[in-house]
Amino acid sequence: MARPRQFDEDRVISAAMETFWRQGYEGTSTRDLSESTGLGPSSLYNTFGGKRQLYLRALERYYDTATTEQVELLLTGPGTGQERLRALMTHAIDADVAADGAGGTDGPRGCFAISAAIEAAALDPDVRKVVRRTFDRVEDAIHTLVAEGQAAGEIRTGTDARTLARQILSSYYGLRVLARVHEQRDLLFATALATLDSLRPR
Repeated sequence: MARPRQFDEDRVISAAMETFWRQGYEGTSTRDLSESTGLGPSSLYNTFGGKRQLYLRALERYYDTATTEQVELLLTGPGTGQERLRALMTHAIDADVAADGAGGTDGPRGCFAISAAIEAAALDPDVRKVVRRTFDRVEDAIHTLVAEGQAAGEIRTGTDARTLARQILSSYYGLRVLARVHEQRDLLFATALATLDSLRPR
């Protein structure tokens, strides 16, 4: 008779997500995962099948948590569509450049999905699939806001809403990459404002 698991699987996945998010896939060893989750290597392997499988579960957890938070900020936050887009970019900039922000003592971590896209998505189709789902969900939320903004007359209508949504998404994720090497919040914020200003009717 199999022994029941004596750990909280959700907690383990969250701990693994934090470790992968901070250190990257290649930079995370089985020992690192054992230390952060409290499980021995054999327990990790028997439960999740290995490091790669746990990485995929961690990316799924990021989709369910951080990505959901981004989408809720866009779709249910206060203000106009322009104001909610600004809030999204401001929140990302503040989180990414804060010395004691999401990265804790190890510094800013940026976006886990972007890290996975850069490090692993080109080589692993399963990672690419999860990352693409994350990007698509944020794009769809931005598209909804753009369409609403066009109908309300606050966003230009010369370009279709989907194309504008992809333009905004590219700027948003580009800012998050830029924040890894630029700590000047004013520079990043000015770039975000220029993107938003380009959406206004002329």
